[in-house]
Amino acid sequence: MNDLYERIRRRAREIGNKYPEQAFYVDHAEQLELSQKALKTTPVLQKLHNLVASVVDDDLGHGLDHALKVTIDAGVLFLVHARQEKLREMERERGLLLVQTAGLLHDISRKEKRHAHAGALAAEEILEDFPFSKNEIGSICLAIRNHEAFQTPDPCESEIGQAISDCLYDADKFRWGPDNFTDTVWYMVSFYKSPISVFLDRYAEGIKGVIKIKETFRTSTGQAYGPEFVNTGLEIGEEIRQMLKDEFL
Repeated sequence: MNDLYERIRRRAREIGNKYPEQAFYVDHAEQLELSQKALKTTPVLQKLHNLVASVVDDDLGHGLDHALKVTIDAGVLFLVHARQEKLREMERERGLLLVQTAGLLHDISRKEKRHAHAGALAAEEILEDFPFSKNEIGSICLAIRNHEAFQTPDPCESEIGQAISDCLYDADKFRWGPDNFTDTVWYMVSFYKSPISVFLDRYAEGIKGVIKIKETFRTSTGQAYGPEFVNTGLEIGEEIRQMLKDEFL
C-alpha cells in the first residue's frame, strides 16, 4: 500500500476503534466462538485457508483478512439459522463446513470481470480435490455466484443450500460497514492511485450505494443486524471525511 494511504488507513482505524463492538457479535457470542474454533481446527478449512493465503492479495481490499472475516461471520449466521430451524447436529456441522468453505473461496477471483461467476468456476475446480459431494460443491459454488451486490441471485435447490447462499451474502455485506471505511476503501484508492481530492469529490456519490445495501440483506439475522453495521460505517466514514479535509488536504 502507498505510504500516504497507509497513514490514512491508520488514522481511519483509530477513528473506527472508538466505536463499540457491533451488537451482532455480542448477541451471538456463543456462535462466534464456535465459528472461530471450526475455522481453526477443521483440517479441510485449514488447507483451504493456506491455499487462499497463497493466491489472494489486498490490492482491492478483498484479501485474506477479508475472506476470514466473511468466513467467520457466515459461520455465525448459519449457526443462528441452524438453531432457529432446529437442524440436526449432522446437518448443522456439515452446513457450517460448507458455508465456511464458501467464505474462504468467495473472492478467489476478485480481480476478474464478473468476479462472483468467475470465483464459482474457480472454486468448482479447486474443490474437486476436497472431500465434498457433487451436490455440496454445487451449493458452495452457487453461494459464491450469488454473493455479488445488486444482482438477482439464482435460486437454490435445497433449504440448506439457500441458507448457505444467504449467509455468505450477508456476511460479505457486513463488510460494507466499519470495515469498508477503515480498511477496504484505502486499499482500493491506493491500488488505483486516486488523489484525496478526487476521492472526496466522489464521496457523496459512493455513499449512495452503501446506503442502498441496507435493503438487500437476505437472512432474518442479517436483516436485523446488517443495517447497524452499515450505519456505524457511515458514521465512521463521515468522521474520516472530515479528518481527510483537516489533515490531508
